Parts: sequence; structure tokens; C-alpha cells
Amino acid sequence: MILPRDYFDRPTLDVARSLVGKYLVREQGGRLIAGKIIEVEAYIGQEDKACHASKGRTPRTDVLFGPPGHAYVYLCYGMYEMLNVVTERQGFPAAILLRAVVCEGRLIDGPGRLTRAFEIDRRLNRCDLTLGRSLWFEDRGEAIPTDLLHTHPRIGVDYAGEWAHKPWRFRLTSETSKPRRTQTRSSAPRT
Repeated sequence: MILPRDYFDRPTLDVARSLVGKYLVREQGGRLIAGKIIEVEAYIGQEDKACHASKGRTPRTDVLFGPPGHAYVYLCYGMYEMLNVVTERQGFPAAILLRAVVCEGRLIDGPGRLTRAFEIDRRLNRCDLTLGRSLWFEDRGEAIPTDLLHTHPRIGVDYAGEWAHKPWRFRLTSETSKPRRTQTRSSAPRT
């Protein structure tokens, strides 16, 4: 089942927790790529100093203020495309960064690696992820045991002060998805 818009029109942390275990699906040139989502990271509102919207509404961040269920794809470090899905009500900037999936038994760990593997770039920015065209999310009915879903501080947002320590990164631990150590290097905001 393709996840509908109302799935994303909820509190971001609820969506982030429940998105782990769902599938990211990419259709391009008649072929499908699907990966089970095992790690995401939430960014919530203008007060969240790690969120791109903390600097206000700009042409780049405008999509974060738009309807839920749309893609926010941006370039990080001039070389990594990052995929986020917009959440919550229109006018409130929030999104979830996709960090890792398992695709055909292979762990694709890292948001830049994920977008390369799925051939996602900024041409998909603002793509409606609820229509089942080009890029979407599916619920395939797999239950995730709550003891396998762990929360961690977000990665690479040390510049955000106290906001860097929010446990808004969610990761599924299992045989194919070992827990990752928290990195402390500074980087650009994720969303």
C-alpha cells in the first residue's frame, strides 16, 4: 500500500518512528528499486536549530512549509543529494531525512549513498511522494518489534547546540543493520 498524504500529516516524531520498516520505492525507466527503511532523522520547526527552516522561509526551504508528503531534496557539501519527506500541517516546516535502507539484502548506510543507489537528485525536489509515481513509500505489512527500534542523537549537527542532542534519529537494529556509532563532526543542517 502506498503511504497516503494523511500518513505524513501527523507529528514528525510519530511519522519518523513509524517510517522505519516501511519501504522506499523508486521507479525509473521501467524498473523498480525498493529498500526497507532502517534509519531516519527528524527535523521539526523553525526553533530547531538543526532544521534548514531555522533561518526562515527561503526559495530553498519553501518546500518544507508546503503540504506533507512531498520530497525535499537538497545538495550537501556540493556533492551529496539528501532525500527528506515533508511532514505535519502545511505552513509548519518539518521533515524526515532518510539515512539508511536495506535493499536486496544489502545495507545502504548514509543519506548520500542512499540517494546515489536510488538515483535520486534535486530534480525530484517537491515530488509528491503520495502518488506512486517515480518515488514513493509503501507499507508492506511488516511489523517492527519495538525492542529493535532505538533512538539516538542526530548526526553532524553539533553547530545546533542543545538541538544537536535531541534523540530524533531512529534506527532499526537487526542482523543486517548494526547500530552505528554517533559521529561528532560538524556539517551542514540535514533539513
